[in-house]
Amino acid sequence: MRLALLLIALQAIPVLAAADEDKVRNNYLLACRGCHLADGSGVPPAVPSLRNTLGRFVESDEGRSYLVRVPGVLQSRLNDRQLAEVINWVLTEFNAETLPADFRRFTESEVAEWRKDILADPGRMRDRLLTDSLQ
Repeated sequence: MRLALLLIALQAIPVLAAADEDKVRNNYLLACRGCHLADGSGVPPAVPSLRNTLGRFVESDEGRSYLVRVPGVLQSRLNDRQLAEVINWVLTEFNAETLPADFRRFTESEVAEWRKDILADPGRMRDRLLTDSLQ
């Protein structure tokens, strides 16, 4: 009996994981799609693309904080856990090819800490981070 229950539970894990991913994707669609579109392509230059452009930002704490502190993210209605999940989903879904080998997923506590600090000039910080990463 225990073995049968264990087998049933193990079979449910991929279903639960898929359901969790669907929740995160739905949060992206509800909170981010309005500007960045469903496929993350955005409307450059006014709304930057999220596709294959963010990997370099996760290589430094400053870049990681930028991803949390841009106005649409910082002021999102998502709680810190949901926001960390959405950022991680965007990174792995749209940026897998640009992520560093030692990529660390965003945590709820990391997002909570950086959300306390408003970013005054996101465009300037983005330009500086992109320039610094090319050097």
